[in-house]
Amino acid sequence: MGLLAALFLVGAGCVWSQILERNVGALATQPRAVPNRISDPARRDVRLAALWVGHATVLLQLDDKWVLTDPVFTETVGAGFSRRLVEPGIAAGDLPAIDVALVSHMHVDHLSLGSLDLLESRIRRLLVPESGLVYVPNYRFRTEEVRRFETVAEGELRVTAVPVKHPGFRYGADAAWMRRSATAWVIEYHGLTVYFGGDTAYDQQAFLATAKRFPSIDLAILPIAPVEPDSFARATHVDGEEALQAFIDLGAKHMLPIHYDTFAHGVDAPGYAVSVLEAAMARAGVGPARVHVVPIGGQLGLR
Repeated sequence: MGLLAALFLVGAGCVWSQILERNVGALATQPRAVPNRISDPARRDVRLAALWVGHATVLLQLDDKWVLTDPVFTETVGAGFSRRLVEPGIAAGDLPAIDVALVSHMHVDHLSLGSLDLLESRIRRLLVPESGLVYVPNYRFRTEEVRRFETVAEGELRVTAVPVKHPGFRYGADAAWMRRSATAWVIEYHGLTVYFGGDTAYDQQAFLATAKRFPSIDLAILPIAPVEPDSFARATHVDGEEALQAFIDLGAKHMLPIHYDTFAHGVDAPGYAVSVLEAAMARAGVGPARVHVVPIGGQLGLR
C-alpha cells in the first residue's frame, strides 16, 4: 500500500472514530423535543408548503396532494446504532394520507423499513430508484422502481427521477450492482414544481441537465451536510456553498436546506452547516427571501 493510500485510511479511521464517539454519546440521551410541534400540517393559505421533519424527511403539500420524502420517523437508524438528536418535526400519527412517498437511495438513514412499517396504512404509493425494489418488503401500498428521467404519474401528480452523484448501495457489498440507485426527484402538480435532492455531491452537469428539462422549479430541497472533513465528505455530499451553487444551477426560485443536525453522521458541530450556507449566501448576494432556513418542525409556505 502506498503512503498516500495509507494516510487516507488512517484519516478515514480518525473520522469514523469521531462519528462513533458522537453516536455513542447520543445513545445515552433522548432526542430533543420540538417546541410547538405542528399537529395539523394542512395549509389553506398557500399552494405549496414544506414541513421539515428532520434529516431528509420533508412533508410536501402541493394544493390537495401530499408527498413525503425519505420517510424516517424511528428514534434510531442503522440497527439502533445512530440515535436522533431531535425528535421528528411532526408525529407519524399526525401525518395525512400520503399520495406518494419517495426514497432517494437505499442507505439506512433514507430507506427506513421501520418507518415504512409505521406508515404502511398512510402511504398510497412508494417510489424507489432503479434496483431498489429488492430492498422493500411486500407492503399494502404499491412500490415501484423508477429509472433516471423516467416519469410516473398519479393522476395529475407527476414525479420524475433525475440524476445525482451519490452511492446508492445499502450494505456495501452490493455497491457493484447498485450504481444507479441514488436519485433526486422532481414533483409536478398544477403548475407547481419541486426538486428534492436527497443526498448528493456537487455535479453541475446533473443539475444543469435537470434545469434544462424543468426550467421553472419553484422550490429546491437540498442537503447541506456533512461538511467536515472536506476530504471525506465532498466525494458524496454537498456543503452549504455547493448546495447554494446547485440551487443557482437549477434555476430554482426558492431553496430549503436539509440533511443536517438530525443524526450524528459527520463531525460538524451543531449549527456549523448552516453557518457555511449563510456565509456562501452573503458572498453570492442571495438573501433569506429565497433561501429559507427553518428548524426541524418548521414549515415553509409559498404562494
